[in-house]
Amino acid sequence: MLPTEQTIELNNGQKMPLLGLGVYKATGDGIVEDAIFHAVNAGYRLIDTASVYKNEDGVGRGIRELSIPREELFITTKIWNNAQRVGDIEGSFNRSLDRLKLDYVDLYLIHWPVPGCFKETWRELEKINRSGRAKSIGVSNFTVLQLEELAAVSGIVPAVNQIELHPLWNRSDILAYCRLKGIAVQAYSPLARGAYLNNTIISRIAQKYNKTTAQVGLRWSIQKGVAVIPKSVHPDRIISNAQIFDFELSAIDMQLIDELNEDYRSSSIPEDLR
Repeated sequence: MLPTEQTIELNNGQKMPLLGLGVYKATGDGIVEDAIFHAVNAGYRLIDTASVYKNEDGVGRGIRELSIPREELFITTKIWNNAQRVGDIEGSFNRSLDRLKLDYVDLYLIHWPVPGCFKETWRELEKINRSGRAKSIGVSNFTVLQLEELAAVSGIVPAVNQIELHPLWNRSDILAYCRLKGIAVQAYSPLARGAYLNNTIISRIAQKYNKTTAQVGLRWSIQKGVAVIPKSVHPDRIISNAQIFDFELSAIDMQLIDELNEDYRSSSIPEDLR
């Protein structure tokens, strides 16, 4: 089954691909454009960027170079912390749209929950959503408590909570909460930056299915109903990461991977939030 056929329905009825391309640190002449080209040819339809990645302009060029209609793509970007602190939500969003050269994005996220700011930021995202320039709005790196704080001031439930999630940090508590509230979970760093790719148990499972350990880890997430956005600029890895829809892990193997959890964080928290 092709990656383009695998989607999750968000709480507003919009369909989001289960597989996407993360482009964090994909900067430099033509790098992100090439990554998008190879990803779309491999069946990806979701591209995830952010203002802080400094490559929205390249993402926009990559999109324009494609031969498929814009409406077949799902484009995500995010607002950074400093824009939240100075209250420049609308301006930051407009600059992202201008760099992307798009009329709208499919998903706009609060990148990090800046204390004392994120509730007001959310109110501004609601306005952007109502304008039609962001078809869905959501959050990233939010805890259950922070999601509860949003719920107390807003009737709009985030469509997505994008968090670090992988076999070494399965986020069972927040995943259960988001399921209960109808919030889709999307995993960044789903490969834990390679931290579990040589794990003995995952290696044994990968051999059983004739798959790579990366493919097993991504498949584990997908079977939990969690969307994934593995980051790569290497064509072979981009293609390999998409080959996760032609097999299914058994319940026993899913449980074995669940038991690997050690609350391991592979990504860093921004310095201004530490």
